[in-house]
Amino acid sequence: MELNNDSRSTLPDDQMATTEPRQVTDLLRNCEPQYITTVGNKTAKVYATTESVEQAPIQGAAYTGDSRQLLDEVKESSVDLVITSPPFALRKKKEYGNKSPEEYVEWFLDFAEKVYECLAEDGSFVIDIGGGWQKGKPLRSHYHFKLLSALTDNDGLLADRFGETFNFAQDFYWYNPAKLPTPAQWVTIERIRVKDAVNHVWWLSKGDAREKPDNRRVLKEYSDAQKRLIETGYEAKTRPSEHKISDTFDKPSEDGAIRPNFRNTIDDALVDESPAELLEKIDVPDALLDVILEEGLTDEFVQTIGSAYTQDNVLEIANTRSQTPYLRACKETDTDIHPARFPRELPKFFIQFLTEPGDTVLDIFAGSNTTGQMAQQTGRKWLAFESEETYLDGSRYRFQEPGEILSTSSSTPMANTD
Repeated sequence: MELNNDSRSTLPDDQMATTEPRQVTDLLRNCEPQYITTVGNKTAKVYATTESVEQAPIQGAAYTGDSRQLLDEVKESSVDLVITSPPFALRKKKEYGNKSPEEYVEWFLDFAEKVYECLAEDGSFVIDIGGGWQKGKPLRSHYHFKLLSALTDNDGLLADRFGETFNFAQDFYWYNPAKLPTPAQWVTIERIRVKDAVNHVWWLSKGDAREKPDNRRVLKEYSDAQKRLIETGYEAKTRPSEHKISDTFDKPSEDGAIRPNFRNTIDDALVDESPAELLEKIDVPDALLDVILEEGLTDEFVQTIGSAYTQDNVLEIANTRSQTPYLRACKETDTDIHPARFPRELPKFFIQFLTEPGDTVLDIFAGSNTTGQMAQQTGRKWLAFESEETYLDGSRYRFQEPGEILSTSSSTPMANTD
């Protein structure tokens, strides 16, 4: 099965094979994976056991079991990024299991302690978490903010229990414009609230998060307005502040603009200003502009232009895919489809932003293993932990077609029962 890898993040297989650990399964002690994938971000092979691959490097491994027990088996400080979307604290119980807002924080801390221990010193912990409502009232729950406080405050619950805390590196927000209008009682019946379409995404770090993150790995494509300015240049002129803007803004050194912590798209057809007008509308403090001109940072500055026309602070991803190879294969084989899959763009963004090719990524609530799929395609090693065997079994179809898996796996995938 050919993977839809991003050509910008392609990592040669031989380079992946030489990064440590050569076998990602070496990071877990006394655990047998449900399936593994061999090295390859263009194509991948899925096997049921480690013995099946002989000497081939293992890039990914999926394990069935309670993540708390599996985390106990992970080598200390060996994982570069843990990214996950845990069951949210919803009043209505879901088939994949979820805690109430009242018990959520204490429940999650059991995982957080173990995540901290397995993270490398420059590692990150990214949590996609939706909000909730108070029982029977059109009022919001604070549970996800309480969780953030418990994980990061020096006198928070994690510090009390564990003696360590995460650092709060940055907050992100995922806006899903296709989300259904819920809660129906408040949104569609009484009409006293708008639909809840934004998830908080907490980026936590073990250290100061200086070494690994690099926003140049997640540059967004220039808007049409930015491209016009780059192509036509800017007529040199003096601003009212007496700063002279030269035509050195014309040619940037990178191939995209730096993303804000909320991502969004705009309809460039609505932008009708000339390059000169666009640049004049950017409110740059005089002191900052002095530094830009004196230090020759015009190339970097031009990458940020046009932001006045982009809605900041929304990572806009419509979670609407319904015809993916994974879904088709699950239907073909009568395999249970995970009901709460997050879109591949979400983990891909953080994997590319916070890790380098060859690093190790872990999802402790893997579900259908979208995280593992994106790690494989971007040249990272990956581990997936999921308590429901049927969901993890179906996740194999993110890497190979059903017939291909059957032809390379003569035995039934072994579930981890620890």
